[in-house]
Amino acid sequence: MSEPRMSDPRPHTGEPLALDLLNTRWMQDGAPQDLLTDTDGLALWLAANGLDGTFAADATTLRHLLQARDGVKAAVDGSPKDAAPLVDAVLAHGRIRATLTAEGPGELPEFPSPAWGPAWLAARNYLTLLTTAPDRIRACAHEACVLYFFDTSRNGTRRWHSMATCGNRAKASRHYARNKED
Repeated sequence: MSEPRMSDPRPHTGEPLALDLLNTRWMQDGAPQDLLTDTDGLALWLAANGLDGTFAADATTLRHLLQARDGVKAAVDGSPKDAAPLVDAVLAHGRIRATLTAEGPGELPEFPSPAWGPAWLAARNYLTLLTTAPDRIRACAHEACVLYFFDTSRNGTRRWHSMATCGNRAKASRHYARNKED
């Protein structure tokens, strides 16, 4: 009989892999939270991203994934030039092998050690986002939120990771400020 899996406590999931990795840190009731404090949290993150059948939730994988999170965060929050060595250090542990499949051309990621797999895939996904639409990689605009999202709105003007939470808080704050002045 398998152990029951804990539910994902994060307030925002489902972003591209690199941003979902950043969203393993969040604020709850004014206190910082971190899903990746242990291998149980790693197992949950791997499962949430469909990687649990491929990679082990062990201490080595966790250490590599934290290194990738630090590199991607530095790149998203700061200068890609300054963060490049951090991201490149993770990318050095894998490569893409071109293949020909029955469906046509394909690519397979390869890692000298499977423990680098999740970290490498997240770093590689960040490069894909940069290639696709770097201006759509966003931090939530709410001052108390630390979450990230990839803006898929038609006109590219999304400001909050979630309109239901942070967007609503911002609207409520503006409403309160207007009514307080009256």
